[in-house]
Amino acid sequence: MLNDQALAEAVLEMSKGLIDADLGKGLVKKRIALPGRGKSGGARTLLATNKKDRWIFLFGFQKNEKGNITAEELYALQSLALDFLDLSEKQMDSALNTGELIEVFYDNQT
Repeated sequence: MLNDQALAEAVLEMSKGLIDADLGKGLVKKRIALPGRGKSGGARTLLATNKKDRWIFLFGFQKNEKGNITAEELYALQSLALDFLDLSEKQMDSALNTGELIEVFYDNQT
């Protein structure tokens, strides 16, 4: 199970350029370690990002459950990524306020 800390640490790594794959159109892939498994046996996550201040987790799967995404899934996720990246700040705030999106908070002091 991925927790907020694991997701936030993944974003921190990606903000430093540690992205596993740039799939185009604002979609990137990042491996995240699962407890007791490490990154190679962990989760694969796909995010919409502008590589600056917007990192939106769209889809995640364990490697042992799914080897990779299909071409159709790639196209759909790229389209979704573009839609999220086109949202204004007001639209993002509205999505957060209504619960359509959930913001991950992480305090690395704890």
